Amino acid sequence: MTDSAQTLPEPEAVGALYDRLTRTALNDGTFNPNIHIGFWETPDSEATLEEAVDTLTDVLIERLLVDGSHHVLDLGCGVGGPALRVTRQTGARVTGVSISQEQVKTANRLAEEAGLADRAVFEHGDAMHLPFEDGSFDAVMALESIIHMPDRQQVLTEAARVLKPGGRLVLTDIFERAPRKEVPHPSIQKFCRNFMVTLADADDYVALLHRSGLRLRGLLDITEHTQQRTFRELARPTAEEDRPEALGQTNLPDLFRPADMLGVEEFGCLLAAAVRP
Repeated sequence: MTDSAQTLPEPEAVGALYDRLTRTALNDGTFNPNIHIGFWETPDSEATLEEAVDTLTDVLIERLLVDGSHHVLDLGCGVGGPALRVTRQTGARVTGVSISQEQVKTANRLAEEAGLADRAVFEHGDAMHLPFEDGSFDAVMALESIIHMPDRQQVLTEAARVLKPGGRLVLTDIFERAPRKEVPHPSIQKFCRNFMVTLADADDYVALLHRSGLRLRGLLDITEHTQQRTFRELARPTAEEDRPEALGQTNLPDLFRPADMLGVEEFGCLLAAAVRP
């Protein structure tokens, strides 16, 4: 199910969704500076979801290959949790971009509270049209954000443009694993519809990167380390699915709940690393 066969997200609508989700989390006490999936090294790992979420950020950090002399762009930065972790662990400067005004405001507040506002700055912007000059960054990270963008080719081309020669891109994306079906599982369709995302074509990913002016350095299927365990953790009784108001929806039969995805093994996650020649 490629982008052309799916309902493409509209940036303004994605921004409004995350404005709403951020305000809800801040108001009801469920706020978390990390809003992406977890990574467990082994199936029997006893790591909590919070620990596993940090581990996934660390997996990206390892592949960014940055230190205190580098400037990193966090593409789709959320409320800044991963960017602040990059700064703490590597010393690198980070500029984050989000289509959500509420996320940007919250991320800058968290950076100030952490004493990192001189190293981590967050701006409102559209990844499809980045407000930066060519060759502005040593590395670009996109942690579970390209899934919301209507044209992966354009986003990756923009990422390549703002990278310096030799700069690295590291990202995670979601895709439909084999055996691919003519009609995706209903829970996948519900997830994509509720959260305004599309699935990547994993078979085309290397060519996608190359067409964007990037060269592949690694492409991994990390589904077994991420998806099912994340949904299982989120499906616990205290999870978000009991709060339909977070999405501003009242049509409960059509509301995605984490438990819907349990056992849906074809919902995959990949990790890609590439370099600008």
